[in-house]
Amino acid sequence: MAVEDYYSVHPSSATKVELHFRHSPGDGDAVAAISAAEDLVTSEQVHAMIGPQTPADVEFVATVGSRARVPVLSYSATAPPMSPSGTPFLLRTCADDSFLAAPIADILAGLAWRQVVLVHEESRVGTGIVPALADAFRDVGVSIAGRAAVPVDASGDRLDAVLYRVKSKTTRVFVVHMSWSLALRAFHAAKKADMMSQGYVWISTGGQWGEDRLRAEDIDAMQGVLMVRPHVLPTIQAANFAALFKARLNQEKAGSQAIHGPTVPMLWAYDTAWAVAAAAEAAAISMTAMWERLLRAVLDTTFDGLAGRFKLVDRQLQMPAYEVVNIVADGTRTVGFWTEHSRVSEDTNPRSPKGLKQIIWPGAKSPSRVPKGWAVSPSGRDLVVVVPVKHGFNQFVDVSSDQSTNGRPRITGYCIDVFDAVIKSLPYPVSYQYVPFNGSSDSYDQLVRLVPQQKADVVVGDVTITSSRMGEVDYTMPFAESGWSMVVALQTGTRTSMFFFLKPLTASLWLASFAFFVFTGFVVWVLEHRINPEFRGTPLQQLGLIFYYAFSTLVFAHREKLESNLSRFVVIIWVFVVLILTSSYTASLTSMLTVQQLQPAVTDVKELIRRGDYIGYQEGSFVPSELKKMKLDESKLRSYSTPDQYAEALSKGSAHGGVAAIFDEIRYLKLFLSQYCDGYAMVGPIYKDAGFGFVFPKGSPMAPDVSRSIVSLTEGDEMALIERKWFGDPGSCDSQGSGVAAASLSSWSFSGLFLVTGVASGLMLVVYLATFVYRERNELRAAEPGAGIMSLRRLRAWLQHYDRKDTRSRSFMGLNDDGSLRNNGVDANKTNGSTCDIAAPPPPAVRSRLVDSDTSVAASSPEEEGTNADRTSFEQRTDKAAVPFGQPSLKSLFNCEDKQDHPEICTNQSAN
Repeated sequence: MAVEDYYSVHPSSATKVELHFRHSPGDGDAVAAISAAEDLVTSEQVHAMIGPQTPADVEFVATVGSRARVPVLSYSATAPPMSPSGTPFLLRTCADDSFLAAPIADILAGLAWRQVVLVHEESRVGTGIVPALADAFRDVGVSIAGRAAVPVDASGDRLDAVLYRVKSKTTRVFVVHMSWSLALRAFHAAKKADMMSQGYVWISTGGQWGEDRLRAEDIDAMQGVLMVRPHVLPTIQAANFAALFKARLNQEKAGSQAIHGPTVPMLWAYDTAWAVAAAAEAAAISMTAMWERLLRAVLDTTFDGLAGRFKLVDRQLQMPAYEVVNIVADGTRTVGFWTEHSRVSEDTNPRSPKGLKQIIWPGAKSPSRVPKGWAVSPSGRDLVVVVPVKHGFNQFVDVSSDQSTNGRPRITGYCIDVFDAVIKSLPYPVSYQYVPFNGSSDSYDQLVRLVPQQKADVVVGDVTITSSRMGEVDYTMPFAESGWSMVVALQTGTRTSMFFFLKPLTASLWLASFAFFVFTGFVVWVLEHRINPEFRGTPLQQLGLIFYYAFSTLVFAHREKLESNLSRFVVIIWVFVVLILTSSYTASLTSMLTVQQLQPAVTDVKELIRRGDYIGYQEGSFVPSELKKMKLDESKLRSYSTPDQYAEALSKGSAHGGVAAIFDEIRYLKLFLSQYCDGYAMVGPIYKDAGFGFVFPKGSPMAPDVSRSIVSLTEGDEMALIERKWFGDPGSCDSQGSGVAAASLSSWSFSGLFLVTGVASGLMLVVYLATFVYRERNELRAAEPGAGIMSLRRLRAWLQHYDRKDTRSRSFMGLNDDGSLRNNGVDANKTNGSTCDIAAPPPPAVRSRLVDSDTSVAASSPEEEGTNADRTSFEQRTDKAAVPFGQPSLKSLFNCEDKQDHPEICTNQSAN
């Protein structure tokens, strides 16, 4: 039909293709295929051969063609290409089966299936696709859980045996790559084996399939199957050809009831014949032309055929688009397409939604939820979950007898609750039963080996994830923290440091305290220096006073009288801080001196090795193998099973039948320390491990789901609630009390107090300086009239002025800077004829100052020393100071009753 159609479209063609037909059985009979090809080459002297009809004969025909240098155009050579050097004249005008790998892999990835079983024909055509599938599956994270090769001539019993073997696996996704006839037999056998029910997934390569070639019984057996086949565009030319094809077939087979439309390989055959005719015309080939010229012409031929674009690259047709077909009760329905650029989508339009449409899966009557792709238990029984029988640390797994369970053991514990919560959170139901295992006391390796030995489906317990075990099984994500270390006994320590008194406070607190002592003393000195004679003197005296006054507050021995309210406020705040600081220091020092100080007996593994001490571990643990790697003597290792045994062995010590240290995982050590708070401590480095995990068979599809559930539980509150149920609150302890002395006080503990006193002192200092600058602004301006605002000369003038006495203060009123009395008042009074103001007694501070500076005053009588010492000293001082100026002494003024002394003054007083 193709040649006829070509010349009807091109009636003026200069060449004419003549067809010669030879029949080949198509069952891989090499003799028949080679004989037919040899006959065409020798008898008919053909310039090209099209065919054969089946892939099994392609290799034989291609060999004959290459030897005779005759091009062979095969529309059925879908198997991966043979060596180009062996068949240089073979042109593949069909799609390579390896192209199917990418669409199938994308479908599996899109539906979240991670394992498949490959069922293929046991032939070169069937096995040729396996490497391509393996590579494509690996790229999307899908693994091949098993392969089943079915012979082309397999009997019914052989088919059943193959299917029952793959049915025993947990994987329920099957990829089928077989010839038309063998695939039909396989699906009918699967129907009988109850493998076309819910939960199963079948994906078939359907290049040779046509929906009108399926009988009713075939559709019934294949309901729910997905077929991936090359997509043929529904063009007018293809529709017309299908109608003509059926009409001619009906004419040639009059009375036949099975009239089918053309399949995709038939369309490829049509395009191949058209390409030969077009190439012959383009190359103007005559009967005596060279065959190589025809070969080059076919390779250069390009046109839009019935099956799509015809263009050979590397001597084969390029990757086409693929159609995904779902077999349903009334035939087939297209659920998606695949192209190299758009991948899997609902339509060939690039903007169409990604993924497939709703699919009717095996065992369903309507579109339903996507099967998970694997079975929890292939036989449908409950999962056998093995748990270890522990003699200690039963908080993790506890196996006990319970009469309420009809003699069956009662299994509880932290690991059990976690596993139950994880299984409950899975998106599908799982039935399981716990089975105790008594042989785990020696090593958990025996427990783990039950899974690869198929004696257990899952192992649940405090099983540590190790690299040696991962070679045989799959672990889930860890559900408990990782790491292992050692616990040792504490012993009484002795203190030999002479500076132990410094230990109650940290170095930072000592420095901070010293700084605030100095700062407070400086602030008080600044506030009192100008108005208080006790804060004056030489520079060294004043510096010493700053330190003396501040540190005397430690014992509240400061006796200097303060004149300023600002300094009084500063000292009140500071004394409060000192009171708290000294009280805290005393309490901390007392605690350190009275509480027994305990120290670890050993802190380093190397010290254990050097001393040759005995070391303990938990029975069944992986820790001994790790200790041997540290070159510990195996004869020095002792196993224990309960926390009580741990405590007893550590208390005895290595020299008295016990051990110096016990190595175990952190979970067990924390549990031990929570029961035995006093006398033991976890020391040394923490050695990392992978933590506790659940054990599943190698390649189990359930393990990733369980891992996701573990992560989900960890992110929520349920895992914390389970831990609190079995281990209590973090840091809780059954026996209260601690043998460890109090820690040193840190500066952070007193930062609030330091902040208060610092702010108070700083604020008072700012207030004083602002007041000083404001009151003395005129004197300072007069002292340095030409100085700039910020010059050194002005600063020096300010400092010099600050160092002077404030004569307006009560302490220095009536005195000059050198301590002498001012005379301007006396002269003025004399001028006015009055001396009463001079006779007024000066302030007590002035009298005290005068007494201190007078070295020539006679001693007072004993009777006066007690009550009138200040008064007598002051009078003597003022008498001496008044003599050089010819003025009466203050003593005479105070005793005006005696009119014999200075009668003129007393007369003036009486007159006034």
